[in-house]
Amino acid sequence: MTIEEILQLVKASFPNGLTPLQELVLRSSWEGKTYTSIALEAHYGEERVRKVASSLWQSLSDLWEEPIQKSNFRQLLEPRSLNKRQQQAIVEFNCTATAIPLEFPNGPVSVDSRFYIYRPPIEEIACAQITEPGGAICIKAANKMGKSSLILRVLAHALNVGYQTVSVNFQQADTAIFASIDKLLRWLCANVSRELGISAKLDNYWDKDMGSKISCSIYFQDYLLFELKNPLVLVLNEVDIVLEYPEIARDLFPLLRSWYEQAKSHEIWQKLRLVLVHSSEISIGLRLIDSPFNIGLPIKLLPFTKQQVHVLAQLHGLDWHSGVEVDNLMAMVGGHPYLIRLALYNLVAKGGLEGNLQKLLQQAHSASGIYDAILQQYLLLLRQQPELAAAFYEVITADSAIKLEPNSAQRLQSLGLVHLEGERAVCACELFRLYFLSQLDKSQNTTVTRVEALERENEQLRHRSSFDELTQLATRRYFNTYLLLLWQHYVSESEKGTLNEVAPLSLIICDIDYFKIYNKTYGEAAGDDCLRQIARAIQNVVNELVDNGSNMASKKSDSQNQDVFTTVQMYNRRLPILVARYGGEEFAILARVDAPAGVSIAEKIRNLVKQLAILCDYPGIGGLPANVLTVSIGVASVVPTAQTEAICIVTAAEKALNLAKRRGRDKVVLG
Repeated sequence: MTIEEILQLVKASFPNGLTPLQELVLRSSWEGKTYTSIALEAHYGEERVRKVASSLWQSLSDLWEEPIQKSNFRQLLEPRSLNKRQQQAIVEFNCTATAIPLEFPNGPVSVDSRFYIYRPPIEEIACAQITEPGGAICIKAANKMGKSSLILRVLAHALNVGYQTVSVNFQQADTAIFASIDKLLRWLCANVSRELGISAKLDNYWDKDMGSKISCSIYFQDYLLFELKNPLVLVLNEVDIVLEYPEIARDLFPLLRSWYEQAKSHEIWQKLRLVLVHSSEISIGLRLIDSPFNIGLPIKLLPFTKQQVHVLAQLHGLDWHSGVEVDNLMAMVGGHPYLIRLALYNLVAKGGLEGNLQKLLQQAHSASGIYDAILQQYLLLLRQQPELAAAFYEVITADSAIKLEPNSAQRLQSLGLVHLEGERAVCACELFRLYFLSQLDKSQNTTVTRVEALERENEQLRHRSSFDELTQLATRRYFNTYLLLLWQHYVSESEKGTLNEVAPLSLIICDIDYFKIYNKTYGEAAGDDCLRQIARAIQNVVNELVDNGSNMASKKSDSQNQDVFTTVQMYNRRLPILVARYGGEEFAILARVDAPAGVSIAEKIRNLVKQLAILCDYPGIGGLPANVLTVSIGVASVVPTAQTEAICIVTAAEKALNLAKRRGRDKVVLG
């Protein structure tokens, strides 16, 4: 017998079932844990645990009519199988229990629901972690895999031990909140204050000179945590929303990590217990090294096992002891918790499918099937994102796991459409494969690559959300996606042997020298005008290169001032160059040219910016490179390979930029 079968039998045999503490004692004893360990992890007194256990062992001894103690519990019962009388007792118990109205599987499973399936030891260790000073949990799972249901139990445990709890869902934040880190942090502080019933006094703690992150930390430390007598469990749900705003994420995530680390040395921060909930890995950016997703306890919710599906079927009153029905259902939907529960609900509820599993599975991927609503939602989402649809179509038409562009792989995994096996993706279940094979529109020209589609998007930037209105350039978010796709294109074409010319990829990062002082001296309006002028200057250099692209060829430099270019692989007979606003006063140029050509482009930009003669007269400040605005530029050039990642070219260009600044600014440095 398994522990799940034993628990089912005990619940069916005891007049009042099992209390949560009794169930915990049985599960933990099965795993060989001591009473001391059980008491510490569950935050009960050890004397109470021993008393409950003593009574429990006596009841089990009476049930099996032989002595059962903690020492022989598993050894005695695990080798045995349920006999017919015991199986019938469980079936009758579940049939009686299902006389209670069934729960339609919509939203998280309530704390008092009998249909929640425990996935030991996840619930136990999660509850134990939040009772640790400064404890943190990072819960990762695809959509509808049970994240919210687990959080409800963590919060219930926190309340049970006297903690304060606050749950913040980033889906509830207006789009305008993500305009800046300042707006987001003020929104966060205001929401936490409201949930705690504490007056929001943001202006008393917000200091513009210190910045938003320091102000937010002070607000938590000196106001919120100071006011609380007991620990605070703060749940940050749907963190993936923040990942859609890379600039915001680069500020927020290191801040959260710093709070966790401060608990190691500051007692006040030990009151804060963080719970981060997300569906996908960080794929936003290229400098994000302070991830909060690797702090504290990582919890990954996996699909249901065969045994867990069997237990859930029993809870619905289904007599599936042969195991064939469980195998057939999982062959269609895998161990997906929501899809499993929806099937079981329809097999028991009066909807025309009572007990008819074969009919349910035959209709599963059709418009008349029970999954039509959720499949339609997925289909709408994929049709709105052709790149994602194309990637998923590759998965469902492949004979084995395939390697996808990382961003697409992560997005498909977060939706629950694929499972990742290392770097390779497979369809999450047969239901998705059957449905989307017939639904995804593949009538478009399949020879158009995803990179070429992104090139067309680059030409239409003025009409898209990835367009920076001030500078008329691409945004950092668009740049990140473009770089990842282009890198993957290099790798895939290189592996196929179809890359005609192995042209290096060069990244140029420009930073306006002392721009913050310029902004402060002349005002933000002048600063905005300055950014527009420099953006136009950079675009003019690039436009000249694009116009002359068809005439470019490798040539050696006969003089120091002569431009040097390589022959490059061109799309639509033009040189693909992306110009983006990389940061507040930073610009990035990504081009398929070699290092000498990249330096030549950078020098053109540096000289043209200086020729703009934007006056910068800063009283009392000496050592400026010129009396007009200048730029410092870092250049990096690499040939992407499967053994390298896109972050390497960004890191190299940023190091070169920092070196240019240290050398006196108004310089171009090749990394």
